[in-house]
Amino acid sequence: MTYIDKAGLKIAPVLADFIDSRCLPGTGIDQDAFWQKTADIFQNFTPLNKELLGIRDQLQTKIDTWHDDNPGPITEGSSYIQFLKDIDYLVDEPAAFQITTENTDPEIATMAGPQLVVPILNARFALNAANARWGSLYDALYGTDVLPSRPEGAGYDVAHGQKVISWAKSFLDESIPLAQGRHSDVEAYTIENGQIYPALKNPDQFVGFRGEQAQPAAVIFQKNGLHIELLIDRTAIIGQSDKAGVSDIVLESALTTIVDMEDSIAAVDGDDKVAAYSNWLGLMKGDLVEVFQKSGIEITRKLAQDRTYTAPDGRSATLNGRSLLLIRNVGHLMTTSAVQFADGSDAPEGILDAIVTSLIGLHDLKRNSRFQNSRTGSIYIVKPKMHGPEEAAFTNALFDAVEDLLGLGRHTIKVGVMDEERRTSVNLAACIKAVSGRIVFINTGFLDRTGDEIHTSMHAGPFVPKAQMKDTGWIKAYEDRNVQIGMACGLSGRAQIGKGMWAAPDRMADMMAQKQAHPLTGANTAWVPSPTAATLHAIHYHRVDVFAHRKKIADQASSQSSSQLSTLLTPPLASETNWSEAVVQRELENNAQGILGYVVRWIDQGIGCSKVPDMNDIGLMEDRATSRISSQHIANWLYHGICTTSQIDAAFEKMAAKVDGQNAHDGAYAPMTDDLKNSVAFKAAKALVFEGAVQPNGYTEPLLHAHRILKKKSK
Repeated sequence: MTYIDKAGLKIAPVLADFIDSRCLPGTGIDQDAFWQKTADIFQNFTPLNKELLGIRDQLQTKIDTWHDDNPGPITEGSSYIQFLKDIDYLVDEPAAFQITTENTDPEIATMAGPQLVVPILNARFALNAANARWGSLYDALYGTDVLPSRPEGAGYDVAHGQKVISWAKSFLDESIPLAQGRHSDVEAYTIENGQIYPALKNPDQFVGFRGEQAQPAAVIFQKNGLHIELLIDRTAIIGQSDKAGVSDIVLESALTTIVDMEDSIAAVDGDDKVAAYSNWLGLMKGDLVEVFQKSGIEITRKLAQDRTYTAPDGRSATLNGRSLLLIRNVGHLMTTSAVQFADGSDAPEGILDAIVTSLIGLHDLKRNSRFQNSRTGSIYIVKPKMHGPEEAAFTNALFDAVEDLLGLGRHTIKVGVMDEERRTSVNLAACIKAVSGRIVFINTGFLDRTGDEIHTSMHAGPFVPKAQMKDTGWIKAYEDRNVQIGMACGLSGRAQIGKGMWAAPDRMADMMAQKQAHPLTGANTAWVPSPTAATLHAIHYHRVDVFAHRKKIADQASSQSSSQLSTLLTPPLASETNWSEAVVQRELENNAQGILGYVVRWIDQGIGCSKVPDMNDIGLMEDRATSRISSQHIANWLYHGICTTSQIDAAFEKMAAKVDGQNAHDGAYAPMTDDLKNSVAFKAAKALVFEGAVQPNGYTEPLLHAHRILKKKSK
């Protein structure tokens, strides 16, 4: 590649042209000044970025040595916690403080509801997610397994449809009770003198209508800050048979969406990065459009308009038509060939992301769009995979520098801290303190957190089988401390406290039964895998007033007990390892199948997130975090002699055939078993295991990137 010189930086031509011709125009920023200040940021922050990564390696080496010198499980009263303090892995808790974040949109600060995560490289998915602020409850119930006996085939099943309507009307009785009677008995909704009839038990829940008062086209209610819209159309198929003419019930669903440039995409070079940045620019400028074929019909997808209505006092009012968008940058680890230094070395990818995604966000702040993302003038960046308060402070200083580059006021760029690495979990309050002026988000993520737990404690002993990990004490301590510390640091009313993903998009009945637990923890958001799931998960926030519930659990948040910390620092090691050969083989095959099912699409097709069939052919949404935990688990068992290299080889070969069979319907799929010896994807999957113990913090990115680049070059 012939790079373009920009203030001493070597910029990939595709990236240079993208920034010069598409990003900078309309921002008021001089091109030469932008590149000079960008070069200064790279010069100032790259050495510290490298230093922080070196500290990670040094700490891991010391922890490995400690476990080698102190074999066996970590017991109460052991010297382990003091050792972690001595090496500055565990820092002192900061004195009590409250975050000072300002100008945060209500979707983050004062509302509670579902959150989507969507791969930015798929424009159609990104638009669907952005538009998932509103979703049809009838469609969500009809097309999923929430109600039994879901019909198969095309056409409307009247009997099942009536079950859907009955369930939905019961939900209305629960969320918007009438002063008398039930919604299923209503023959007409009318408005008179700012009041809705039939009257509500709580009149303040009525917030507006569309159409004529005597015959409204829609009536809008609210519960716990979330809106419910009844569409009324007596000419529609459903409305014709409904007493009140209700043709659909629409729920405010995905309040926020994380547009992802990290774990759910495969971006390994300048072309990939620009494709990702281009879609983010389209979202911020409001002109992203995707045209596709579905069932032989051409469909154009674009951003949804805001929803206008008439308030009870007769004034016009507006509800946001789109999910509030956050952009997830990459972490501190990886470098990118899209930008190189004079010596030919690649630049830190996280620094590039901070600069470019913020520059793109400037278009929203300057209102270079027919839509508004942030109505408070903020840019929201989610920062993953930070290790401890020093790295959080690095991000804070980097965002300061980017704000200066773009001429933005301090703390315009907000940060979401993902609590998914062990050194962040055990030092969470100190991490929040390091970004206390701009933090808008903390969350938990079982997969990455477990992957890091296994890698950090690789030498401590063999871990329990993967399915048993959620039943061990450390994960409960992790989940509970996250909310308690977030509340104690004043996030409530200023920032989100989030919970992790429901990974099975086809198992909505189970989600409805289990994910109610998330708002009950005090978290005001949780991840869901699809717009449909967002609509269904919104019901949980109607049933739990998160902010009122937080008052009930405030006493728990007032203290961060040492016993919790001790539990958090006790890895889920197996007390006995005399598993049968069949148990070991089943665990190996389960992990190998999951790794292969994900990696083959990542390497061969550049798909970073998809619904991957598991061992039982149940589709699970997977990204790099799933491969991290599975590969680290096998690496741990190999390190401790629970399994052998030959057993792992056999499991991978057997599961390659299974994965090939599961993808036989995909015309773009290249079977691994046609040539296992030369399959780049198969080699990559095995490398994640056999090189897993020595990968930086057990991350999959270095190996996946290297093999994806190799695959792209071979095409």
